[in-house]
Amino acid sequence: MREQKNTLTSAQVENYLSQHTNFFHDHLHLLEQISIPHPSGSAVSLISKQLEIFRNKHQELENQLNDLIDIARENDNSLIRLHKLTLALLEASSIEEVITNLEVVFTEYFFTDFVALKIIKDCYEPATASYFIEPNSKELLPFLKELTSNQPKCGRPTITQAKILFGSSALDVKSWAIIPMSFTELDGLLAIGSREKDRFHPSMGNLFLTQISEVVGTRLISLLRIRSDAH
Repeated sequence: MREQKNTLTSAQVENYLSQHTNFFHDHLHLLEQISIPHPSGSAVSLISKQLEIFRNKHQELENQLNDLIDIARENDNSLIRLHKLTLALLEASSIEEVITNLEVVFTEYFFTDFVALKIIKDCYEPATASYFIEPNSKELLPFLKELTSNQPKCGRPTITQAKILFGSSALDVKSWAIIPMSFTELDGLLAIGSREKDRFHPSMGNLFLTQISEVVGTRLISLLRIRSDAH
């Protein structure tokens, strides 16, 4: 035998409320979710107007709280990524390993597709020459604005910039973050590329990218110093 569902009729609801006139005193929150027409037509009572204002403020506060929660969650994620990046750099004992570890971390934790590094310094070792660019090289000309401002920049690279940094993958880079590195013992460029055109956009903040450059730059300085002492 099929079980019949019990559903309340409007008459039963009306009867219940007429016998429990204090119902909404104990369940005030329900007034935020229901709409009660005013008997005078287009006129709105003071209580109705106050209730409408209360609902709007409540919704506004709820939206603000959700925004704060999203910001806090993103900050937590950024800290985790920076921590993973720091550990990966500490594990690297050579410039080649720095690049390898950067590619792994940026792919797995930053969800990007390409990484490029150019240290502005003469290099006499063929094995690492691709990671260096001579200080007087014409290849630096397309990056003068970034190097002069010394500020990270997000958006889309020019074809020339992409070819210099990403080589054969240049046309696949639809957006990027380019991070100049300017330290006492190191000048260079770090670029992170993506196949998605909106992955990096001009409105993105620079603070996190600056922190990345500081971590990467500090480790590179240490490795270059070790290499210099070994020679």
